[in-house]
Amino acid sequence: MATTKITDESFETDVLKSGAPVLVDFWAEWCGPCKQLGPALEKAVKDARGAVKLVKIDVDKNQELAAQMRIQSIPAVYAF
Repeated sequence: MATTKITDESFETDVLKSGAPVLVDFWAEWCGPCKQLGPALEKAVKDARGAVKLVKIDVDKNQELAAQMRIQSIPAVYAF
């Protein structure tokens, strides 16, 4: 399983041009529900045995991307 933390700059390469389906987990360090959801997503991706990739985007460090994706609350998970 590949879990990747990405930035505004790497979003296109790591998500949009990925050869596999990608789950994007928008999260923040201070978000309690994010800390609960993260391990469940990681387990689901691991169980998929490479069929799906997981990337994590810290909304505090990547505010421009969070705004472009219209993230209004977290946790938020998108599939690409």
